[in-house]
Amino acid sequence: MILTTTASVDGRITLSAGERLLEPDVGARWGAAWPADVQDLVDQRRTWIEDRHAPTVVLEGSGTFVATEAESPWSQDDSAHGGSLHRDHLPRRAPRWFVVVDGRGRVDWTYTGDDETALLVLVCEATPAGYLRRLRDLGVGHLVAGVERVDLRLALERLYAVLGVRAVVADGGGGVNGALIGDGLVDEVHVITFPVLIGGLTTPTFNDGAGLDPGGSPVRLLPRGLVRGDHGSTWARYDVARG
Repeated sequence: MILTTTASVDGRITLSAGERLLEPDVGARWGAAWPADVQDLVDQRRTWIEDRHAPTVVLEGSGTFVATEAESPWSQDDSAHGGSLHRDHLPRRAPRWFVVVDGRGRVDWTYTGDDETALLVLVCEATPAGYLRRLRDLGVGHLVAGVERVDLRLALERLYAVLGVRAVVADGGGGVNGALIGDGLVDEVHVITFPVLIGGLTTPTFNDGAGLDPGGSPVRLLPRGLVRGDHGSTWARYDVARG
């Protein structure tokens, strides 16, 4: 599991709590804050990871696409009752997968993949059945991993067992990143930092989530490399310390 992120010096990955980078105006303002060296570092990082790990999955959380407080449009839909819907559904195979954790069934998809990459949604037994029916209508696959919520460790095990996935790039927001880190599932961390400050107590960072319990210990990282751009941005590469 390789975690990648591109963040401000203060760790922010968007401009404010209510703004997602997929929104054209937000994405344009975010990109305008990048110095000229950021894209080159992003390209170097992608090539480095591809050469060494050949990942076949990019993993995101549903928070990339919908607001934190958003509810499932299918949460009150009782027209479809579980049963066979809450079983794995793989209508197609693909060389690469765009995998999204959406146990609450909140994202109504317009993108479902292309000739090389297929969308796959990770769901759980509590995911609204109407959402699973919607995925089937769209020709989108899903894997069931967990009961009340998506069990990320089980999900990764199932990606390996069902699809033969050996390397995953997590390129999502702080919620899914924080869960992956908290569950001890991340092996490498690649952080591109560019020299701006954003601030804001509630502005998302690349490692949000539940946080440490009282008395808990931080996750130690082992520095493995640093590339400096010509305009002050950096790409830092770490292994996650074990034990």
